[in-house]
Amino acid sequence: MVKPIARPYSQYSLQGLELLGSLVHEARINKALTTTDLAARAGISRSLLQRIERGDPNCSIGAVFEVASICGVPLFNEEQRGLNASLLHQREKLTLLPKSVRSHLKEVNDNF
Repeated sequence: MVKPIARPYSQYSLQGLELLGSLVHEARINKALTTTDLAARAGISRSLLQRIERGDPNCSIGAVFEVASICGVPLFNEEQRGLNASLLHQREKLTLLPKSVRSHLKEVNDNF
C-alpha cells in the first residue's frame, strides 16, 4: 500500500504541536544545550530534533516525548504518583487477561 503524500491534521493538533515544539526549543536554550548535544542525548538525528522544534506532525511520538523529558518540559498535569498508580492498575488488568482467547481445537479422527 502506498503511503499518502499529505495527511490532513486539525488546526488544534497543529497548534498543539507548534506549542510543544516551541516549549522544547525554549527549554533547550535555557539549559544551554545545542541541537547536536540534545540530539545525541536523545539518540536521534539533529534534523529530527529540528523538525520536533518546528512542530512537524510526522515525528514519532516517542522521540518527541524523549526530547521533552530531557529538556524538562512537563507533558502531563497529573501528579506522578497518580500516573504511576494508573500504570500499575493497567498492568494488573493485563495479568488477568488470558494468554490465549481461542480454545484448544479438538483432534479430528479421520480413520475411516
